[in-house]
Amino acid sequence: MKTKFRSKVFKTAYEIMRATGKAFAVCLSKAWALYRLIKRMKNAATTFTFEKKDGTLRRAIGILKDIPGTPAGTRKENYKTVAYFDLDKKAFRCFKVESLVSIL
Repeated sequence: MKTKFRSKVFKTAYEIMRATGKAFAVCLSKAWALYRLIKRMKNAATTFTFEKKDGTLRRAIGILKDIPGTPAGTRKENYKTVAYFDLDKKAFRCFKVESLVSIL
């Protein structure tokens, strides 16, 4: 079954609400920001900021397009984290969906 993008956004918003306890409207706006971030990373390198586990902010440049050596396969969709290829570290990284701060 093919999932539509709105379904993914609402599932992400629900995961943010479960993790943070904030109002669903606030979580939904953050989920839409995550959707726009992923959409931009599929086209070009994108700079964004997220909060690390220790509370510090990390500025990252990530991309999801034309990554050599990546296996093309299917996996279960994860609505709790966002995986990306970090151009600074030259490795795959991920962050929790509730920790996104801004898209630059």
